[in-house]
Amino acid sequence: MTTTDHDTVTPITTAAFWFDPSCPWAWLASRWALNVEQVRPVRFSWHVMSLAVLNQGREVAEPYREQMRRAWGPVRISIAAAARHGDDVLLPLYTALGRRRHLEKAEWDASTFAAALAEVGLDPDLVDAAASEEFDDALRVSHHDGISRVGMDVGTPVIAVGDTAFFGPVVTPTPKGEAAGRLWDGVLLVAGTPGFYELKRTRDSGPVFD
Repeated sequence: MTTTDHDTVTPITTAAFWFDPSCPWAWLASRWALNVEQVRPVRFSWHVMSLAVLNQGREVAEPYREQMRRAWGPVRISIAAAARHGDDVLLPLYTALGRRRHLEKAEWDASTFAAALAEVGLDPDLVDAAASEEFDDALRVSHHDGISRVGMDVGTPVIAVGDTAFFGPVVTPTPKGEAAGRLWDGVLLVAGTPGFYELKRTRDSGPVFD
């Protein structure tokens, strides 16, 4: 889908990005997406998905089960903030949460949530959503909207361009500048290839934050 920027004649591609704030790979991909917006005519909309929802009912190792228990907090706060203030708050809130978690190595706790909410200028009482099920139905709707496009055997991030969606990209460190643009060009190329599903190789590096 494209729209036209009133300041130029360049068609603007619209794309959608589903994230879970707990996932380091989604964080790296989201920073790539923001770099892409600087060098290509594309604008992303931002949506919440949940690894905790995805893994409900699955047999997972105890350490990962504990991670998933903690992962409810930031997605619930994100959905609650969007319900109160609109989806435009999702990217700045994600940035505030993700920087604390992935760069500053903060724990998912009330103080981290409160600091992120304060940074974005959001209501401090939204921190209570972390331990509440009030917005879980809305969270599941947003999650299903993303994951249903790619299937249940993947995770976050999910990006969609028009009617085509993919899990990924899984990339480290974050491509910047024209390197980000070239990767986006590749995404558009495969998205426009009927029947294309997957390119994959085994990761030999953990996430690198810079």
